[in-house]
Amino acid sequence: MSETSAAARVGRVEFTGSRHELFAIIMRGYALMVPTLGLYRFWQATWKRRFYWQNTVIDGDPLEYTGNASQLLIGFFFALAFFLPIYLALFVLSMQESSLVVLGYLGIGLLFWFLMGYGIYRARDFRLSRTLWRGIRFDLRGHAWAYAVRRFFWSILMLVTLGLIYPWMASSLWKYRWRNTWYGDRKFEIAGNWRAFAGTYFATYFLNLLTIGGALGWSAATHDYVMLDNYPVPGVVTGLALIACAIVLGVTLAWYRARSASRMLSTVSCGDAQLTVKFGGASLFWQYVVYAVSVVLAALLLLIVLGIAIIFIVAASSSGGHAEASSALSIFQISAVNVALLVVGYLVVLGILGMLAEIILAFGWWRLLARGTTISNPDSLRSVKATAEDRALIGQGLADALNVGAY
Repeated sequence: MSETSAAARVGRVEFTGSRHELFAIIMRGYALMVPTLGLYRFWQATWKRRFYWQNTVIDGDPLEYTGNASQLLIGFFFALAFFLPIYLALFVLSMQESSLVVLGYLGIGLLFWFLMGYGIYRARDFRLSRTLWRGIRFDLRGHAWAYAVRRFFWSILMLVTLGLIYPWMASSLWKYRWRNTWYGDRKFEIAGNWRAFAGTYFATYFLNLLTIGGALGWSAATHDYVMLDNYPVPGVVTGLALIACAIVLGVTLAWYRARSASRMLSTVSCGDAQLTVKFGGASLFWQYVVYAVSVVLAALLLLIVLGIAIIFIVAASSSGGHAEASSALSIFQISAVNVALLVVGYLVVLGILGMLAEIILAFGWWRLLARGTTISNPDSLRSVKATAEDRALIGQGLADALNVGAY
């Protein structure tokens, strides 16, 4: 193959995984989390990553994930030791005067927000350091603390400007991540800037501000609502207007996310190899629709199951007479039982929402990105030399404790 033809060749990215494979991994994880007191989630995360990585085939060769669950578990225990003084501070604050409590919780909230930036960067570092392609390892350099400081001060500017500074914030954080990403001994570059975000972001921002503000303003002006126990319930026209606002929000968010990601990722290069990412917002929007419908159906199913369970308990207890019925129903008046039921209900709802989000949204996003990506001149990457694994990086640490580790 000549140098010209090699340079002209385009490598494709494929994703071969299916949702039912991912569903099996998640259900196995849920089944084993109860007897392991939740610790199996680190094994579940490892299996999910292996599923995504090995089914992502780049120019004929799949990614490989070499991380293991014990690394995540050890990093989590280190994070718990780090957070112990913070938990003690929260306990002490709870016994102070109200003014001190507010200031204390505000300070700790800001600290947690700052640490989330650190955790996000460390999680990316861990994933890349355990990712191989063609036997060569990725890496993330730079400093997690520097990224956390950058993200924290950009967040303050976001509050001050009511979100209008976001394109510059997103561009800055994208550049810091990608310009510190390496494949073997070759560094990634990214040429995109704030313009990749600005147009779609400001269109999304002001269109939703106009529609939501208009719907609420019209409702307030026409009094198209009914007060129910001091809470306003929208009238028919206001309800339809709010549904329209939700549709506009979903469409514009899908359009923004697809367009900004496509434009920025299409400026990423690694030496002479160049990414091109193309996919539309329509597929992403329908994922949002499927997720919303699935959440509603799951909620209805839970209510039906709960109703049947209550009817069954009442019927079974009533068959033994009024005394036994009263005795059975009095169980639900015990505070410990109510707390246990609330905890179980919370875990069930959280588990269902997490499963639906993973199977519909996370899976769909990964597949869209993979199938919409091509690499020009991929053969130039064959000259990359391997580097050693960063063994000093043990787990994701704060990322697991703060639940910010993606995939």
